[in-house]
Amino acid sequence: MPYKITDKCESCGSCMDECPNGAIEEVEGGYRIIKEKCEDCGSCMDVCPNEAICEE
Repeated sequence: MPYKITDKCESCGSCMDECPNGAIEEVEGGYRIIKEKCEDCGSCMDVCPNEAICEE
């Protein structure tokens, strides 16, 4: 199941740096997960300091 970035995101970039597949991109106002690239590893969720990433 893919992950999503919620409105708790404070745009720190930790998730993008951690993603081994490059599935997170910066967009206006924050970040988003590219579902087609996400392999459900959960590393982004584990590294997020604001618990802003969850399963869809």
